[in-house]
Amino acid sequence: MSSRYMNIARVVRPHGRTGEVIVRAVRGLPFCMQPGLTVALTPPALDRDRFCEVLEVAEDPQGARVRLSGIDSIDAAEAVRDCFVLACRDDIELGALDAPWVELIGRHLIDERYGDLGTITEILETPANDVWQVEGPYGEVLVPVIEQVVAKIPEEGDIPVRIMDGLLTLGTVPNVRTDGTGVQDDEGRDRACS
Repeated sequence: MSSRYMNIARVVRPHGRTGEVIVRAVRGLPFCMQPGLTVALTPPALDRDRFCEVLEVAEDPQGARVRLSGIDSIDAAEAVRDCFVLACRDDIELGALDAPWVELIGRHLIDERYGDLGTITEILETPANDVWQVEGPYGEVLVPVIEQVVAKIPEEGDIPVRIMDGLLTLGTVPNVRTDGTGVQDDEGRDRACS
């Protein structure tokens, strides 16, 4: 049995004074939080449990109004603002909506010039194209999903990309080679960019 967790929603903001929060499903997924579902909130915090149980769910014009165990005040709700909500795949039903893009969350991007950019944490939908939000050694990077940047997406493993100039802050890019062969670490060793 798989215990793999996936991002199903994001906490938008607190609602009221008793700890309820407004939650939205991630792009393309149905809202699948139901009472009794155990979820993980990320990033984790030292002063609260990482796992909590969904106690109540009600419709709201901005998403869903959710009450979670351990979140019982406006301060506690404010502390989970912008947290991702993860659930075990075995505990939710996606059916035909389990689309290939869902599998992209958690995949690593490897740039041919800069090396490991980090992990895809969210897929943002814009009128022109999707944008991958990536967290990694360069901080948060927004990568446009266009042909010039993402030539192809392999079925599994790292995703090769060629990000545009100016997408990374120059001060955060160590030892970049201009010949397109990758980067070197602080000791001058080559980092793979395959």
